[in-house]
Amino acid sequence: MKTLRAIGAIITVIAGLAATSCNDGKSYSQYLNEENTYTNNFLADQRVELSIPADTVFEVGPDAPYYRLDEDGTLYMQVLNAGTKGNMVEDNEQIYFRYTRYALANYKDGELPTGTGNNITLSPAWFRFNNFSINTSYQWGQGVQIPLHYLPVDCEVNIVIKSQMGVIDEQSQVQPFLWRLTYERRQ
Repeated sequence: MKTLRAIGAIITVIAGLAATSCNDGKSYSQYLNEENTYTNNFLADQRVELSIPADTVFEVGPDAPYYRLDEDGTLYMQVLNAGTKGNMVEDNEQIYFRYTRYALANYKDGELPTGTGNNITLSPAWFRFNNFSINTSYQWGQGVQIPLHYLPVDCEVNIVIKSQMGVIDEQSQVQPFLWRLTYERRQ
């Protein structure tokens, strides 16, 4: 009898811990569905191309389409400024970037929420291109580096980044963001 009570108490404690660890009782699948809804809600108000141009010559400007960059639909990029032809990044090169990012969960009625980032007053962040073995690159996730696979260093883009390609410390929150990014080299 004591054993049954002990087992019952253990089960009660475990159930209590499980209940407190899940704030809203949603499964990971439900979070992914919400993330897709937020992303699709934003993209429904944009022109979207489902593939990048074969010659990688993108339409440019604030009315340019968002190009889907991967088969899974985790990245969509709009090119605001294509940068200087030939000014391509090299592997492991240190690249500085400025950004403003917008939580697409708060996108409503065609209006972006207030953005956060380092675009105006703060120092630029940096990463080493294609080198995720160091924390300063790894922490930002892969998404912020992807535009430099297609465009010169001095480009400016808007890019929708879903959580699995986003900031590492935020991936478990399963939230998509729109990032406005500009890149530069320091001399």
